[in-house]
Amino acid sequence: MTIDAHSHLWLKQDTTVDGQPIRQLQPNRSRSLFFGEERQMLPPFMIDGVNSAEVFLSNMDYAQVGAAVVVQEVIDGNQNEYLAKVQQQYPNRFFCMGMAWNLEEAKAVREAGLKGIAFPGHRMHDSLHTLMPIFKMMEGEGMVLSMCLGDNERQIAEMREIIQECPELKVAIGHFGMVTTPSFKSQVMLARCGRNVMIESGGITWLYNSEFYPYPSAIRSIKEAAEWVGMERLMWGSDYPRTITAITYKMSYDFIIKTKELNEQDKAMFLGENAVQFYGFKHLPELPYIKNMSE
Repeated sequence: MTIDAHSHLWLKQDTTVDGQPIRQLQPNRSRSLFFGEERQMLPPFMIDGVNSAEVFLSNMDYAQVGAAVVVQEVIDGNQNEYLAKVQQQYPNRFFCMGMAWNLEEAKAVREAGLKGIAFPGHRMHDSLHTLMPIFKMMEGEGMVLSMCLGDNERQIAEMREIIQECPELKVAIGHFGMVTTPSFKSQVMLARCGRNVMIESGGITWLYNSEFYPYPSAIRSIKEAAEWVGMERLMWGSDYPRTITAITYKMSYDFIIKTKELNEQDKAMFLGENAVQFYGFKHLPELPYIKNMSE
């Protein structure tokens, strides 16, 4: 079973980050104003600007992806209310994470039924240590931390200290450790700092977008990371929906299935087995392959 460890959902993009507006553009609502530039934020057929669970489930069923972890990013605005509804409606298909910046907000996320909290650390200016009360609460409540880090050795060092301070906290490091930057190895090696730390590949096709499908350098990076920390610490993630403006959802993982550089056991662990164990997914659906009309 394939599990997506990094995806996004939102009802509407309308927020401000560092004084810059991020919002949907009319009349083409699949595009957004992003830090002063027009960007194709969604596939062009998603014309209402809504990145819904139902559309994602259709993609997941087609691609035979059993479940997905939904994280949050400040560029999408706070989606806690919507994701709480998604978690309640589709408990076996989604593992939804909230957004919080203080202890009171973190407790509200937990009370809403969300299973973790996601932090886009790469967009933070303050020390990660300011979030320690939240991390301690999450550790006690059994919540999962999703953390994306920038190419910043100071921030990576802070994350290392947090992992050591909160040994029972489950931590998923996103964007495959910013694989195309100098911080790649430092981020991946965080998985050696605690028994509950994983590295997920959400955004790897974005980071290797200039190379494009079938991403041979991404395969080499997965093998390299496995040599450093073991394949059992690595998970596949798509970064849906932004990555499928360039490729289909299925293409975001089938380059791994088709490669001859990884054995079948490594593929199974990376694409789903590790995530099932880490996030505790149960009652996953059986999703048979459905032939295309073009076949």
